[in-house]
Amino acid sequence: MKKYLLFYCIIYVLILSSCGDGKPPPNIISAPVQVRAADLSMLPEIEASNVAYKNSGTPQDPILTLKNAGCNYVRLRLWHTPAGGHCGLTEVKNMANRIRQQGLRVWLTVHFSDTWADPGQQTKPAAWQSLSFNNLKSTVASYVTTVMTEIQPDLIQIGNETNNGFLWPDGKLTTNETQAIQLMQAAISSVRASSSSTKILFHYGGLDGAEWFFDKVKNLDYDYIGLSYYPVYHGTSLSNLSNKMLALNTTFNKKVLLAETAYPFTLDWNDFTNNIVGLANQLVGGYDATLSGQKAFLVDLKKLILQNGGIGFAYWGGEWIAFRGPQATNGSSWENQALWDFTNNAVPAIAAFSGN
Repeated sequence: MKKYLLFYCIIYVLILSSCGDGKPPPNIISAPVQVRAADLSMLPEIEASNVAYKNSGTPQDPILTLKNAGCNYVRLRLWHTPAGGHCGLTEVKNMANRIRQQGLRVWLTVHFSDTWADPGQQTKPAAWQSLSFNNLKSTVASYVTTVMTEIQPDLIQIGNETNNGFLWPDGKLTTNETQAIQLMQAAISSVRASSSSTKILFHYGGLDGAEWFFDKVKNLDYDYIGLSYYPVYHGTSLSNLSNKMLALNTTFNKKVLLAETAYPFTLDWNDFTNNIVGLANQLVGGYDATLSGQKAFLVDLKKLILQNGGIGFAYWGGEWIAFRGPQATNGSSWENQALWDFTNNAVPAIAAFSGN
């Protein structure tokens, strides 16, 4: 018996020594079974207004608050040349470093635009507007290489809510499918050449039509299917969400990430900016707009995801409190869906980030 024990000890030591440089930095959480993420893209802009996030009444770094709750990824959006600089490369790189210092992983959403990219708009960066298609393709590849070098994301999205492709009109799927696929492939190739560990996500905004999109990209080398699910936009039936996730997982043999979701803890408001969600008929049955209702929704949603071919979720807009004050008409349309309440205290729903 001692002879066999010695043999296995030697093998174990050899395996450890062969891993060598492949080990993550000591302050980084090991690769998770689930992705439990929060999008905190607006945090630098909000903190610049001298707003303090709190936990149980005590000011606390919101990244630390979420980490302690069990969050293991922070999602950040990247714009090419944004007006005002927020969500540009410098700010995002600084945020990525801050996130890693807290021991969390970075999920990067590359919009390939100077502003919001979504199902209704996929506008090329101004600096790329006059490029020929071949030059656009090489510029995309070079840009992604730079992004990978500077930020080194653990998970990267090729575009944001690319229901009809990206970088319109060149990369619009319904009119330039071949070019759209080539642009996506150029981005993927740069990611793979830069990192053997970074996971790649394609992101569809909503449920209807998702099969069509993922059929278009089925021959590309990516890792995860991403979906947005907001009851106000995509329906209040969790059964529809379950069925869609399971169908996508089965058809395309990919794990599904709920790349964006959110839910209100109240139908009230904390500034004079119109909120996206404010009516009872925008809620999912059984989950009222209360602190306990928001928590129950997110806890149950996490279970649903893992039971239907999913690997995790990202909560969107959790940091978007009414940071410009109660009189602001250009403040937050999301403060009633944030993860901090109207006194800037963390809400009970953060318990859903637990690994349990």
